[in-house]
Amino acid sequence: MPEQVDSSERNPPSSAPAPSERPRWGLSVLDWVRIALLIAGLLCVLTGLLPRDEAADNMRRIGPLLLFLGSVIVLAELTRQAKVFDVIAHRLAILGRGYYPALFLLCVLFASATTILLNLDTTAVLITPVMLALAVPARIPPLPLAMTTLWLANTASLLLPVSNLTNLLAADRVALTATEFATKMWAPQLVSIAATMLCLWIWYWRRGRRDTDRYLPPEPVRPENAKERTLLYTTAGACLLFIGAIPFVGDRIGIAATIAAAIAVLAFAIFDRASLRLSLIPWQLLVFVVGLFLVVPTLGRLGLSDLMHTLIGSDSGAVGAFRAAGAGATLSNVANNLPAYTAGEAVVPPENRNQLLALLIGTNIGPIVTPWASLATLLCLEFCRTHNVRVPMLRFVLTGLGLALLGTTGAVTTLLLMS
Repeated sequence: MPEQVDSSERNPPSSAPAPSERPRWGLSVLDWVRIALLIAGLLCVLTGLLPRDEAADNMRRIGPLLLFLGSVIVLAELTRQAKVFDVIAHRLAILGRGYYPALFLLCVLFASATTILLNLDTTAVLITPVMLALAVPARIPPLPLAMTTLWLANTASLLLPVSNLTNLLAADRVALTATEFATKMWAPQLVSIAATMLCLWIWYWRRGRRDTDRYLPPEPVRPENAKERTLLYTTAGACLLFIGAIPFVGDRIGIAATIAAAIAVLAFAIFDRASLRLSLIPWQLLVFVVGLFLVVPTLGRLGLSDLMHTLIGSDSGAVGAFRAAGAGATLSNVANNLPAYTAGEAVVPPENRNQLLALLIGTNIGPIVTPWASLATLLCLEFCRTHNVRVPMLRFVLTGLGLALLGTTGAVTTLLLMS
């Protein structure tokens, strides 16, 4: 007897956004939370709860990270507007020739490569809506596509410093270049992606989770005129330039991202000036990060550091690594992965490199159990809502818990075996 499939998985989603997506003044509830976090952080400094010297040190540390984050998201958004991601997604569906196993492998490759090379937020913000839009013409159940981007936005973010903001922090803390970081993390990353593929296929992609053996390959997306072709090739070239620079620029990754973004901005300024808007700048994310790096150190002074030290310990061996990964994954799902990492990093001795990288693994792979566990998870679920794709929450939590346990344990074990 075949397994029953939820009707929301069979029916293509509507591309129309929900009518109440944003309240008055164009700010969502999440935007107000970010602003409140920044205000709370500034109050921590003004009241002396966080010494001004420490606050200034934190801002100097995250300055290059904010430059990178802002630039890479502007680059990715302009690349999306130039339909680069649409072209790739449709070509992958055509390459699959209607066979779900082939489409599954291609979607995993697409989401993993985007996360690794262009940051997990790019996958969450730009690839998720592209994949959900692809479900309509190809008559593909949308939930497997949504869960592929949601999970891989988190679990494929281990390989390079640029893949995740937490990676940039960790690489800075243990003084690893991009190449050295990749040398340490390539094996855990492979294990993490393999665990994700296994869980995706069993719980979302196999025959019992869909009602057809084949899908309809869509028509390719092609530029309609010379202007669209120029924007497509220029923005794609800017992305390739940035990706090619990653092994060579070291801690100047923000400058490389800014140059690539500037190329894309210049192309749009010449051929499509109307698309250049202030809303391209991801102020919400930048506000969130700044507020976080003021509030979390303050909480550390008020007892959070003692709690994290109790949970993580200072063992530099296997026990300490698994404790750090478990604490990072758990706290990520209770609160959020970025404060979980920053709070944990503060109590891990710099010489305990494997323990810090295990904490990183826990905060990268683990935040897939609760909807608020990572910004990428939150954004993917928001796009599912606005595309009318229902994600059954009990199933989301239970399958996410299974992958978090399998992926985190496997990746930490691999890290220790390769050290």
